[in-house]
Amino acid sequence: MKRLLLSVCFLFFCLLTAKAQNLHAIKGRVIDTTTTAILGGTSIAVLNAKDSTLVKFTRSAENGLFDISNIKNGKYILLVSYPKYADFVDYFTLDSTKKDIDYGKISLTGKAQILADVIIKGNRSAIKIKGDTTEFDPQAYTIEPNAKVEDLIKQFPGIQIDKDGKITAQGQKNVKVLVDGEEFFGDDPTLVTKNIRADMVDKVQLYDKKSDQATFTDIDDGEKTKTLNIKLKENAKNGYFGKAVGGVGTDGFYQGQLLFNKFAGKKKFSAYGILGNNGQIGLGWEDSQKLGASGGTTVSDDGGIYFTGGGDEFEGWGGQYNGQGIPVARTGGLHFDNKWNDDKETLNTNYKIGSLKVVGDRSTISQNNLSTGIINNTSNQTYDNDIFRQKLDAMYEIKLDSTLTLKVNVDGTLKNSTTFNDYSTLGTRGDNSLLNTSARTLINDGDDKIFNINAFLTKRLKKKGRTLSLNLSQSVSDSKTEGYLNSSNSFYSTTGSLDSIANVNQYKVNDIKNNVFKSNLAYTEPISKTLTVVINYGLNLINGRSDRKSFNQSAPGKYDIFDTQFSNDYQLDQTVNQGGAIFNYKRGKTVINAGSKFSGVRFKQEDLYNNKTYNRNFINYMPQAMYQYNFSQQKSFRLNYNGNTNQPSLEQIQPIRVNNDPLNITLGNPDLRPSFRSSLNARYNSYKVLTSQSIYISGNYSFTNNPIVSDVFTDAAGKSTFKSVNISSKTPTNFSVYSSIDRKILGITMGIGFNMNGSNSYNYINSVLNETKYASYSPTINIQKYVEKKFSFYAYFGPSYSTTEASVQQAFNSNGWGASGYLSGNIQLPGKFEINTDGEYTYRGKTQAFNESFTRFLWNTTISKKFFKAQNLKTSITGFDLLNQNQGFDRSASNGNITQSSYTTIKRYFMFSLSWDFTKMGGGAKPQN
Repeated sequence: MKRLLLSVCFLFFCLLTAKAQNLHAIKGRVIDTTTTAILGGTSIAVLNAKDSTLVKFTRSAENGLFDISNIKNGKYILLVSYPKYADFVDYFTLDSTKKDIDYGKISLTGKAQILADVIIKGNRSAIKIKGDTTEFDPQAYTIEPNAKVEDLIKQFPGIQIDKDGKITAQGQKNVKVLVDGEEFFGDDPTLVTKNIRADMVDKVQLYDKKSDQATFTDIDDGEKTKTLNIKLKENAKNGYFGKAVGGVGTDGFYQGQLLFNKFAGKKKFSAYGILGNNGQIGLGWEDSQKLGASGGTTVSDDGGIYFTGGGDEFEGWGGQYNGQGIPVARTGGLHFDNKWNDDKETLNTNYKIGSLKVVGDRSTISQNNLSTGIINNTSNQTYDNDIFRQKLDAMYEIKLDSTLTLKVNVDGTLKNSTTFNDYSTLGTRGDNSLLNTSARTLINDGDDKIFNINAFLTKRLKKKGRTLSLNLSQSVSDSKTEGYLNSSNSFYSTTGSLDSIANVNQYKVNDIKNNVFKSNLAYTEPISKTLTVVINYGLNLINGRSDRKSFNQSAPGKYDIFDTQFSNDYQLDQTVNQGGAIFNYKRGKTVINAGSKFSGVRFKQEDLYNNKTYNRNFINYMPQAMYQYNFSQQKSFRLNYNGNTNQPSLEQIQPIRVNNDPLNITLGNPDLRPSFRSSLNARYNSYKVLTSQSIYISGNYSFTNNPIVSDVFTDAAGKSTFKSVNISSKTPTNFSVYSSIDRKILGITMGIGFNMNGSNSYNYINSVLNETKYASYSPTINIQKYVEKKFSFYAYFGPSYSTTEASVQQAFNSNGWGASGYLSGNIQLPGKFEINTDGEYTYRGKTQAFNESFTRFLWNTTISKKFFKAQNLKTSITGFDLLNQNQGFDRSASNGNITQSSYTTIKRYFMFSLSWDFTKMGGGAKPQN
């Protein structure tokens, strides 16, 4: 019995000892960073890292010491709070290898010193906040072998990445990505996030990047871009790494990709090449916009008017791929950047070369609402477009001394495009009787040359806050196109008999040149500690020429009859003087900007063929005001107003006559007056680190006085004539609201959002004033979950309801329901197998104008296996559009017209691919095998 009792006691003692071994303690002492004063009574909280629930709580003693015991194994958050001090936050883990933690001295920073480190970590932790910068430590997150930056930042709270690699951070979209503070291939962030290895990253910084002018003057001009800066480890800045991908699929689809990077200290060299017909073209959206060309002329904010290559369907393809048609892309690029001379000199260069060929067809049905009835049109388009382009850009910056800096940007683009477009159109009256038919073919060959240079010189003067800066820029563009227009147009009476035929067979040559010089001198003067004024003056000189020639055919294949009616030669000269003053008030958490710019424009256009001159002098008024209140570094409210005088464009005053579409003709109105647009914007954003809660709400409301609207007259044959006029008695409006709230609950990030936008616009239809009202409402819900080495998923879904009503034909509106959703998931299986899947759902319901609904679910799945210890070789089998539902579809409405289109897209196929990642980084480390 005694032996049994001793055994029971011994067992009980062992159980107590084992339990005690699973209980831990943390301790430390809280002081002021600046004064080292002891902070007694500080709140000390231990939270569960999974759901932020409270586990333990105490307050520090009078001597600043605290000690919390009996904490079980697990992952936790330490939150240290004291009034008027920034919080201290640390993520920590307690297990058999880490029993107790002694934080030593925990230094809290007063909120008056908020520009210093707000959250300071004594140990390795996930998140730091330094001023307005949120800093993530990759070592606190799971990094799988051979993972990329995209895989890393998906785990960061407050950041989402969609299927195209576009990043949303703390509720804000269009995030810019830098590497060590420098651009990497400039405008395509996926070249960073999808290719740089996650284990090379030392830290990731998220902040609002100011404009060059605001960075220099320290005056917040409100121009900010949400930016992710990828800071590399020192040992990752020496060596090379890259990626090679090859794939072959069914139905003739294929892909190939090669990326090579060599880093040597502050020098970075990179090269990439992409070949494929699966939709990956390797050019970011911003770059496509820069290389493309819009039609006609443009009016800038300062009032200058420019000719641009285009103006009609004859030259209208800018070389972008937006999911319409089947593309074949061959693109590549080189990147080099370096710093030297104690970082006083910086060079960043990029070269891109590529070709893109897109073929496909498009079918469109439209309803033209008139006061006397409706006209229905159906059209079919077949296209075969090809473009080849090269672009070289460079940025050089030198700090001449501690107060003087020069930054020069230069870029040049060469582009050649060939386009083939064939159209067939049929128009019917409301009673389905035949109205007209049209068949058109447009063939074009174009060459574009673009050159830009910009110099920004900044000087800090002796008085603190007093600065002087000079910005000079020169732009030169030359666009030459030649091609053929062949069209046949037939018109029918109400009885169905043929009334008339209009045929066009012409050879066209266009030559458009622009030369633009701009300058701006800005002086900053601190009036007091809280008030600063920025005074600026600029002189712009603009010269352009648009020479367009049309030739009719005298014999088959011989175009030598000059057509003066559809030929013109315009010379454009402008002088723009712009000046203004902006006052900036900044005190504590409040920032206020207010002021205005004025530009006087002297405008002269010469019609060289008809020996006519058109002169115009006008003044543009651009008031602005902004109020911003920063509740904290992660919470702010902003309200701003902008006003702009909008001058009529050249097409509205004196249009360039084109005959590409005889069913639609534009006339000029030299009596047009300018309009004035007012815009109000409000924004509120808040982000909480502990709960990963982000709130983002933005709204916009604008209205236009004395608007310039379209006056269209459609005759009995269905031929429409367009002219621009002013309406002084009506005020068009636009509004939009975007909101999202995200928060982590029980380890799952959940969010809700609500988007709303609408407008009312006016135009004349056959002398009757028409009002078109549009509104759209779309709530959404999203969820996100990541479990290391197991699975991850992201999903959103939401219904929508939109209304489009034209007052001339209220019985034929386009009001209807819709819905959209997206799901992506990843599962990691034994044996280094992995499954990735995503699906995108779209629904558009029936309307009174369109009696059919549209439903589409695009489902893609990839099964892959990784090889070797480094997992740097991967084979994959991917099924795209597994349900074979990818159909091109869109709807739009404006000025009484309602349009619905369907077009060629990439449909279901399967692809087998092989991917190899290679690296040799950091002091001669051996390549991974």
